[in-house]
Amino acid sequence: MQDKIFENEYFYILKENSHIPWVKIFSQKPYKELSQCDEQTRNALLTCMLEVEKAMLEFYNPTKINIAIFGNYVPHVHIHVMARFELDSHFPESMWGVKQREAQIELCDFEDFMEFLKKRLSKN
Repeated sequence: MQDKIFENEYFYILKENSHIPWVKIFSQKPYKELSQCDEQTRNALLTCMLEVEKAMLEFYNPTKINIAIFGNYVPHVHIHVMARFELDSHFPESMWGVKQREAQIELCDFEDFMEFLKKRLSKN
């Protein structure tokens, strides 16, 4: 399993292996659907999603934030949050879409963002 960036009693966050800033927020319990989560877990997941989005906007100043909830391959509730840039490899397509070019972006080290995010989430 990948290293957890952050966790609490309701969720944990993993880094997706990508050239763009991309994290996945998983419920601690293996719910299959968001509607099956208890209210506290669902609220914690959605609040975390918004905090990750705000942190990416502040830290990276991306062109757009993409958020997705699928779970087709991994039937465990999780939310993808991605910072997107006009010159990333797939923009304006989704990261699961057709590659448009070689990425032409230079970003701060993701480790620095992880520390920034951990501090932000620890305050809540």
